[in-house]
Amino acid sequence: MSCTTTTSSSTNAFLTAQSFPSPQALSDWLRPRLPHDLPTWGVKPGTKNVSNLWLELSHGETVLQDTIPPRRTVNVATVNIRNLAGNVLIESHQELSDGSVRSRCRPLSEKMKAGETIREAAIRAVREELGSVLVSPDGVRVLMDSYSRKIEERDSGSYPGMPSCYILHSVDVIIKESLPEGDFSTQEEDEYAGSGGEVAKGAVVVRKHFWKWVPQQDA
Repeated sequence: MSCTTTTSSSTNAFLTAQSFPSPQALSDWLRPRLPHDLPTWGVKPGTKNVSNLWLELSHGETVLQDTIPPRRTVNVATVNIRNLAGNVLIESHQELSDGSVRSRCRPLSEKMKAGETIREAAIRAVREELGSVLVSPDGVRVLMDSYSRKIEERDSGSYPGMPSCYILHSVDVIIKESLPEGDFSTQEEDEYAGSGGEVAKGAVVVRKHFWKWVPQQDA
């Protein structure tokens, strides 16, 4: 089944935050559809939990398709940053709030919010994930002529057992400031800090990003 972002009145309709008034409602809906995998969410190292998925839905970052197992669709901004030597910035791994470490090995990436343009998402991604090493995160230029789009379908690493469709929107970005030349790390403020409430407190979030420069052919 291929990715699509249109809604349907059939049993395979796409479901948004309006379908689930609380994380518990989402958990109740998921349980019979993922009876073996759901208990591992937030327990298996590197995974997220139902609160995370509910927050993604609430922020318009994810939609779910009513299938068994459920299918998740996410639009992702992929940001390509190069240094003067032509090497590409890659996130090697992340440290999560539960102490686990998750491998990444990909360029800076950020889930897009509903209605957000690729330019807006790319700038937000740089500010949120690299802002701690930038004196001013405002000097970001998105090269829209570099834009490309592709679709990847694979099981989610964050939510075991859930097949996911990733619509990847890729752009090159120039940052006026120089980033560190060697391997470095950045801190990220709680990505759901503005959400408030106990739901955000219960989510597994990224605390630290680890970056390295790699040759273009290895990116």
